[in-house]
Amino acid sequence: MDRRQIKTRRAIFSAFVKLLETKRYEKITVQEILDKADIGRSTFYAHFETKDELLKAVCKELFGHIIDSAMDKTHTHGLYSNKEAPQSVFCHLLQHLQENDNNILGLLACESSEIFLRYFKDSLNELIQIQFVNHSCRDNRDLPQDFLVNHISGSFVEMVLWWLKDKGKHTPEELDRYFRAVIEPIL
Repeated sequence: MDRRQIKTRRAIFSAFVKLLETKRYEKITVQEILDKADIGRSTFYAHFETKDELLKAVCKELFGHIIDSAMDKTHTHGLYSNKEAPQSVFCHLLQHLQENDNNILGLLACESSEIFLRYFKDSLNELIQIQFVNHSCRDNRDLPQDFLVNHISGSFVEMVLWWLKDKGKHTPEELDRYFRAVIEPIL
């Protein structure tokens, strides 16, 4: 993609995210995205076939970025300039969420949050499968792996929602400690 295409794509993403902060996904029209991004219809459709495709691309970029960052602890965004990076992938992930790039926390709490929560959970499933379930020596082999992954990712999403409702009163380190205390016994 050339710079012009990247700039246009960013404008579309930005317009879409701003609209999502104030409106439900279902109520947003392509025309509103066009107006907010200040682009023409053909430009939009050169990048995305549908509004749903745009949603998937936004989610993939947002969640893919933080999940990849959590898996690759060398990618720290300057979060640990004064301290060592955490050992826990969950703490690392929570710190990236707290950094709130692209207002990801706002999207997880907006009127259309169920859409973003589903994508977030799906992204977490892959992380949990790779980081924990595949490398874990579980005592209870009767639990199907997909059940375990779904349970852990669902619990993490619920914890993030609780954190948002609690207005971020707990640090990522505290949340990580709470979360690991709950999930480590089942791993």
